[in-house]
Amino acid sequence: MSNLPKQVYISEEGPREGFQIEKGPIPTADKVRFVEALAETGLKEVQCVSFVSPTRVPSMADAEKVAATINQKSGVRYTGLWLNKHGLLRAQATPLDPMAWVGLYASETFSVNNQGKGTADLIASQRAVLTYLVEQAIPLEFGIIMTAFGCNFEGDITIGRVLEQVDRLQSLVAEFNLHLPVLKLADTVGWANPDRVMRVIGAIRDKYPEQRLGLHLHDTRGTAMANAFAGLQMGVDSFDSSCAGLGGCPFAGHAGAAGNICTEDLAFMCEEMGISTGLDLDALVACAHLAEEIVGHPLPGKLMRGGTLTHFR
Repeated sequence: MSNLPKQVYISEEGPREGFQIEKGPIPTADKVRFVEALAETGLKEVQCVSFVSPTRVPSMADAEKVAATINQKSGVRYTGLWLNKHGLLRAQATPLDPMAWVGLYASETFSVNNQGKGTADLIASQRAVLTYLVEQAIPLEFGIIMTAFGCNFEGDITIGRVLEQVDRLQSLVAEFNLHLPVLKLADTVGWANPDRVMRVIGAIRDKYPEQRLGLHLHDTRGTAMANAFAGLQMGVDSFDSSCAGLGGCPFAGHAGAAGNICTEDLAFMCEEMGISTGLDLDALVACAHLAEEIVGHPLPGKLMRGGTLTHFR
């Protein structure tokens, strides 16, 4: 337990990760209301929308309108996700902070299904993005390996394959004399287990001991919290999460694709273990109930049902 971090950074992805998979349209005003509520919880970063094809992801067709309507609070970073240079340019034209990132998939099939490109083509397109980032003096924020623990199309992903993609990502950014402030490992479709998480992280740490690591965990099969705990034991201090457990990937090839690990549940576990998150748990619970009201169906968060321990102490 000696590797547990003293504090963790939690990036909220509920407004984007959550609303992108909802079948019914979510009114723009409700999206904005949810983002603004999340900004009052102590979160330092809220991913609001994605700038992607409205044909493929109709729920994000109002991305520019959402971005323009949010009343931004000082000290909170409001971001928008993009998958290519066109999306980046769209994000830059809004008041949101476009995240500067690069990423590869451990699963070639998932890469093609999700972005229409295999590894070679994706590297080429991201090389063009990195050229633009350098020209515009936009700092690179993170890299990510998606489907790092398994894939619904290809099955188990070997640790060797993950390391190959990590090497490719490191080589790509090195071409531009850059480094990855954080390397995220994404359990995109919920294949990870705690042992697997520790072994993958251990293998990467053996090769890149100075690389800061983060986790993007989905709770498709109910293992996200255990996987987060395994990550914490390995010293991981950066997590993506989704309020109330909102969300899922629309291209997972699985109707049961679940959202990210639940923000308030993760924060509760960390705080109870003495790991600081800087988050207001009661305010997050209120946001979880708001999210459930907006989508109109039950969400999987646990703390929103059981409540915090504040009133028992």
